[in-house]
Amino acid sequence: MVGFDEALTILENPTRRQILRKLVKEPHYSLQLSELLDVSQQAVVKHLKVLEGAGFVDSEKVPSEKGGPPAKMYRVNQSFSLRLDLGPDLFRAEHRKMPPGGPLRLSNRLPDELDGVVDRLGTRRKIPMGEAMGILSELDMALERIDERRDAIIALHQQVMRKVSPSISEESGTYEERQLAHAMMNEPRRPLDLDAFSQGLRIRSDDAEKMMGEIRERLLREFASGQGSLVAAREGTPLPWWLAR
Repeated sequence: MVGFDEALTILENPTRRQILRKLVKEPHYSLQLSELLDVSQQAVVKHLKVLEGAGFVDSEKVPSEKGGPPAKMYRVNQSFSLRLDLGPDLFRAEHRKMPPGGPLRLSNRLPDELDGVVDRLGTRRKIPMGEAMGILSELDMALERIDERRDAIIALHQQVMRKVSPSISEESGTYEERQLAHAMMNEPRRPLDLDAFSQGLRIRSDDAEKMMGEIRERLLREFASGQGSLVAAREGTPLPWWLAR
């Protein structure tokens, strides 16, 4: 699966997006796409090669019904979501792959309000168009509610970043220190790749490690003084100077 940047580069081309809009509905030949999109077949084939090379689509040769040589038929074979949140003190870019499986397998990930939809789908392979439109309408409304909640959470995330930015500016003496602090907060549940961070800012790894140590010490001090808590460590671990008594 391609990453966010590569996916964005591929999808920035409007003709490729038009091709994918057609292919998600049903497989097409390159000649069909050329006629539907009013684009030369040569250009369509080039775009299909890019999409196939990135794994967005795959193809198979289908025998001609008129007795001619087999022709390639293309179909979409990836399911993913690209998300970009941008604003003051906010930049989140994600490439998320859609979970596999049928309704029953997905049920534990779905809101309780969609239990009825899961029950209606069950193991049925086909549903009539009228029923499908009703289910899709229900799913669209559920997505809108989830998006509204997600937007509110992202806005709250942005407020936290906005309130902490002045503290970072006061406590960090250099641009590099501020960038390191922001990098740590962008993904607070994951360890920061200091090598990648150093390369991105073109600084030495040992300088980044030193800054990281200073920030960690400051965080421990904030935790201990703000919570009135003890900081636990293994036996024999030397205490920072501000914890020594």
